[in-house]
Amino acid sequence: MKESIWEQVLIYLYIKKRNPGTPKNIDLSLMNGMNRISLFIFLIAVIVMIVRLIRG
Repeated sequence: MKESIWEQVLIYLYIKKRNPGTPKNIDLSLMNGMNRISLFIFLIAVIVMIVRLIRG
């Protein structure tokens, strides 16, 4: 069964455990790591933009 986008985000943020039946290889691990980094940077940028907007 395919995971939804929100389930993938929860897995990337280590909130939800990954399905043990999924295949494990180095390419998939590196891709998920890069996605995790880009998601964290995006969330930090959104928080910074909101803070700057509130402060004026």
